[in-house]
Amino acid sequence: MSTVGTSLSPEFWERFAVLLVSAVGLTCVLTAAFDRLAARLTRPPARRSPSRTPYRPERGDRGLSVHF
Repeated sequence: MSTVGTSLSPEFWERFAVLLVSAVGLTCVLTAAFDRLAARLTRPPARRSPSRTPYRPERGDRGLSVHF
């Protein structure tokens, strides 16, 4: 009983390369996304300082003061 060997066609290798590159890219993207999610979930919430409102001159003040 003998087995017949088959050679893989160039079309197979082309599809194989496309699928391999796609799988590697998808793996990298998903790994980065899950890593960021895990880091966000394990990090304690950041303390936020009260927001400071920027200085807004009143109507009479044109902002022409001199600072020494």
